Amino acid sequence: MKILVINCGSSSLKYQLFDMTSETVMAKGICERIGIQGSALTHKPSGKDSCVVEKDMPDHKVAVQMVLDMLVDPVHGVIADVKEISAVGHRVLHAAQKYIESIVVNEDVKATVRECFDFGPLHNPANLIGIEACEHAMPGVKNVAVFDTAFHQTMPEKAYMYAIPYEYYEKYGIRKYGFHGTSHAFVSKKAIEVAGLDKDNSKVIVCHIGNGGSCSAVLNGKCVDTSMGLTPLEGLIMGTRSGDIDPAAVQFIANKEGKDINEMVEILNKKSGILGISGVSSDFRDVTKASKEGNHRAEVALEAFAYRVAKYVGSYVAAMNGVDAIVFTAGVGENDAPMRARICKYFTYLGITIDEEANDKFRGVEGTISTPDSKVKVMVIPTNEELKIAQETLELVK
Repeated sequence: MKILVINCGSSSLKYQLFDMTSETVMAKGICERIGIQGSALTHKPSGKDSCVVEKDMPDHKVAVQMVLDMLVDPVHGVIADVKEISAVGHRVLHAAQKYIESIVVNEDVKATVRECFDFGPLHNPANLIGIEACEHAMPGVKNVAVFDTAFHQTMPEKAYMYAIPYEYYEKYGIRKYGFHGTSHAFVSKKAIEVAGLDKDNSKVIVCHIGNGGSCSAVLNGKCVDTSMGLTPLEGLIMGTRSGDIDPAAVQFIANKEGKDINEMVEILNKKSGILGISGVSSDFRDVTKASKEGNHRAEVALEAFAYRVAKYVGSYVAAMNGVDAIVFTAGVGENDAPMRARICKYFTYLGITIDEEANDKFRGVEGTISTPDSKVKVMVIPTNEELKIAQETLELVK
């Protein structure tokens, strides 16, 4: 069975076609600058040369059709007919409290995605556009919504409730939801398998750290807490996001600078985090380079980031009353060995010892970076959100 995975942004569309018999990628690519001058499709078929098609894509319907045409192209294609695609899995950001697992798309599902536009104004509208574009291009083919928030919906009330007037929860659903759910689900499950743990008696902490970042506490295979909140702004320091901050600081800056709340949220989302502290970049590689060259603010940014991750991990050890495995994933987690070392230096109280040679060796590949006598396993596990979406889709349509 072949599953097409779609991840739509406001002006982009990423795709991967999987052969689920072997869970291998047949082709992948991205449509960029949809609705903007200079749009292009970059297509990478497995075992063939990549190609770029520069062509106007006024909307996502055109982009989806271009992807399908490329998949069956005589030279660059990987299937003979679009009918070989059994289903389409879509990454969808937010479902509020409506769905705690993936679901075959129907009108009620689309209505829920639409109702959550306020929670995910940049993502949910684009996600819905992608679903409807696929419905138009492939009538009769099932579409599956795989929600970024779903994995975290097993959190208990004590973890997701905010200490604000309860009426705001009742009226507007204001609570912690969490994100990066498909990544946390995939990596925590993989960690249990790799570490040889009993899923029903396991305590795993996943550190999904990249330009965006979040941690999760996974008890017996289910999420019991996560660092992101109502939106992806809460939690860790990130590339351009502030993470946790005293709300009164927002008011203070707004009054001093003459800014409204929308301008302040823009600053917290796009001008803060590693970029805000360092003044160098939101890219950890640039900030690390600056730190090595003696830039004090760059070094403070990196230490502050590591410290925040370590604090969240420590809080989740307390929440689960222990931990069996700590896992690093995503761009920084998978590739930045020095940052992993910075974070892990806070964990000696857990009986953790890092194998420096292994830590330096495992970059972008799966491996254990703690020593054999370490009381808690520390691992690197590359995330694969697209495969997770394909697996969830297959389960619902097979």
